[in-house]
Amino acid sequence: MSEKTLDNNELDDIVGDSDVGGRKPQDPFGKAVLWYLPLIWAVYQLWIASPLPYMIGVGVLNDTQTRSIHLGFAVILAFLAFPAFKSSPRLHIRKITWLIAIVGAVAASYLWWDYRGIANRTGAPNMTDLVIAGIGIVLLLEAARRSLGFPLMGVALFFLAYVFFGSWSGLPEIVQWKGASFEKAMSHMWLTSEGVFGVALGVSSGFVFLFVLFGSLLNQAGAGNYFLQLAFASLGHLRGGPAKAAVIASAATGLVSGSSIANVVTTGTFTIPLMKKVGFPATKAGAIEVSSSINGVLTPPVMGAVAFLMTEYVGISYVEVVKTAIIPAAISYIALVYIVHLEALKMGMTTTSTTHPVKIILAAILIIALSIIFFGGSLYLAGLAVGALGAAVGGLSIWIILGLMLIGYIAAVRFAAKGPDLDMSLDAIENLPPTKEIFKTGIHYLMPIMLLMYLLMVERKSPGLSAFWSTIFMLFILLTQNPLKAYFRGQTDIVRHVKEGLVDISEGMIAGARNMIGLAAAMGVAGIIVGAVTLTGIGQVMAEFVEFLSGGNLLAMLFFVALISIVLGMGLPTTANYIVVSSLMAGVVVELGAQNGLIVPLIAVHMFVFYFGIMADVTPPVGLASFAAAAISKGDPLKTGFQAFFYSIRTALLPFLFIFNTDLLLINVGPIQAIFVFVFALIAMLLFAAGTMNYFVIKSKIWESAALLFAAFMLFQPGFFLNQLAPEFETRPGNTVIEMATEANSDSSLRVRLLGEDLYGEKIDARYLLPMGPKGESGETRLLDEAGISLRNEQGTFYVDDISFGGPSESLGIDFDWEVVELEVATDRPPKELFYIPALLLVMGVIALQVRRRRKLELVTTEVSA
Repeated sequence: MSEKTLDNNELDDIVGDSDVGGRKPQDPFGKAVLWYLPLIWAVYQLWIASPLPYMIGVGVLNDTQTRSIHLGFAVILAFLAFPAFKSSPRLHIRKITWLIAIVGAVAASYLWWDYRGIANRTGAPNMTDLVIAGIGIVLLLEAARRSLGFPLMGVALFFLAYVFFGSWSGLPEIVQWKGASFEKAMSHMWLTSEGVFGVALGVSSGFVFLFVLFGSLLNQAGAGNYFLQLAFASLGHLRGGPAKAAVIASAATGLVSGSSIANVVTTGTFTIPLMKKVGFPATKAGAIEVSSSINGVLTPPVMGAVAFLMTEYVGISYVEVVKTAIIPAAISYIALVYIVHLEALKMGMTTTSTTHPVKIILAAILIIALSIIFFGGSLYLAGLAVGALGAAVGGLSIWIILGLMLIGYIAAVRFAAKGPDLDMSLDAIENLPPTKEIFKTGIHYLMPIMLLMYLLMVERKSPGLSAFWSTIFMLFILLTQNPLKAYFRGQTDIVRHVKEGLVDISEGMIAGARNMIGLAAAMGVAGIIVGAVTLTGIGQVMAEFVEFLSGGNLLAMLFFVALISIVLGMGLPTTANYIVVSSLMAGVVVELGAQNGLIVPLIAVHMFVFYFGIMADVTPPVGLASFAAAAISKGDPLKTGFQAFFYSIRTALLPFLFIFNTDLLLINVGPIQAIFVFVFALIAMLLFAAGTMNYFVIKSKIWESAALLFAAFMLFQPGFFLNQLAPEFETRPGNTVIEMATEANSDSSLRVRLLGEDLYGEKIDARYLLPMGPKGESGETRLLDEAGISLRNEQGTFYVDDISFGGPSESLGIDFDWEVVELEVATDRPPKELFYIPALLLVMGVIALQVRRRRKLELVTTEVSA
């Protein structure tokens, strides 16, 4: 009993230190402030996301003001909720802390309460501006240290030092820059939208808070427990069932969770003890939970809020981001289930199921496919129905839709009320009712998730507005689900359940706001780093540094970018992690790839650095998720981290694959081809898992594992082998560019090689993809309208004459006066998919040999037993 109490205390400390703050004041005033202030923050965020301010003309704020208030709440709560040091008091707040917290909030919200004055002084800050900016930077860094630890603060201090002291003669000449004055740096970092109050904080204020709040309310309503028990009921009876259930449960909670650490603690409390109980060592039990939780952050629709940042940074729609992320996330999760299955086989675990493992995997794939088809089809049909209803009854349609949703919700709650509520305990997880009994208790939890997906993907509403209406639905569910269940069960204490619903709403909103403290502070500090990058031009330095390390070799360059992304991501929360690594490394991959003849879509580059930034949560010595899992499993944190990294090698492999094969991201891929890509990418990933685990039908010999890995590579990269036999492109002279642009197919791209100099006088020889849009216009018009570039003809040679501001060509880094050297067009050659045939034949050969060897082993075992 004492061990269990100790575990719970440790988990409370982990959650407190990493997410909501470990301070629990006992005095009435301190307790009230830490209750009401997060609640007010949540109400404020709902207010600015709603259409009400614009309807009544009250409380309308611009983006800069909302970001400033958002950061003000985060800073004051960071000081009040998070103790400065481990030795600092937890049960009361010191007077000096109150003073610093208030000063920090005033500085952080400066752009709100003196917005007009700052706007009038743009470019010429006064002494007050500079003093408040300096204080604000210092206290923001301290707020981030308290809520997130030293790593993010340390990275920001490094970049600030480079801003001020980059001209020091002791630095290598290649990284030196002229340096900035205090006035220039503070103006750039604090008084404009280039630094702290830039895109990252705007996404935090406009989108991320609402999604975190939605997830918190969903969990408060009981959806987290529902998903967990559903996973255990479905998979718990299989070989290594608790581990497989951990993978699925983490996928479900990861859909709305923005923190891999929170994911570990939430599901790991149940999954890790059960994994240990069926025979998994503490290290492997913790590592499986870590790998599952990391993948939850990589899985749409939220991706730790990175999905919404990508829409801003890459300039594509949210639907496009989800489309690019879905296949890598799905095959990575299925592969992890398979890895868990292989581990169970290697350890000789038994099962109460008579189903063959291959059938289980095929069933899992079928369930995932049918789920995608069902939910996708439901959203599509709902869109058609809403459109038809709107055309028939006009403005009345919204009331009819709300009425139908209400009827559906009441019916779902009535269905749930027929059985008992789910018990949230370890004993309950071990003795679960049938899957269908659990499923019916939480159908109404799926409705707000479906509403969120409908608004985002069918109506194409903004993420903020979509999350707002979904959150309002969740508030309604929290208020009404228990009173409705009581009514349907014939109970009389409905008023008590209404009061409990109000308490649940307030607790869920407070938990959501406190979960945002560290994340909002991280967004602000990430803005300092981004501001340093834009002010100093260090991105170019990073490109040269990586190019120097790699010696111009493309694979080596990608390896160093991956390594730097992991190092930069150590100790950083998911979203800040992505902001930092994408700001520094995305441009490096694009630039050096183009110079090596590899044209990589920007979304693929951002996914690449995002994946490796996330790997920092696994990788020792900092891997925070691994430390959280080890605290639950009682295993060694470093061993857990290394084991989790081994399980996550499949995740680390994917970014390299989709850089060279963008089909995996469904870029320019049709529906039929998408299914084809998914099936063969999944087979390849399962073979890769079998090869690295050294186990397939039976324990593999070294050459068999090598054969499986080779077959996996052939399936992932069939184009590599075809390129050895026939070139992928043939060249056309640069003076045919207008003709080629005119004849290019609709929504295709023109692959051009350009020669010129960058702003630093460095020679550029690189290839770029220029989007062409619909066919029908002249080449000049398509280049200008779709690619944002105009060319001039000088004696038969074409040069870049103008670049549209904010257009595709500018985002690619193309500059004035660059020469169009040549164009590359695809050659007429056999389909690369032909190489799937020898790969599959190789796999079938390995299977035949291993099946024969297993039969011989079973025969020998039978004879010995006899």
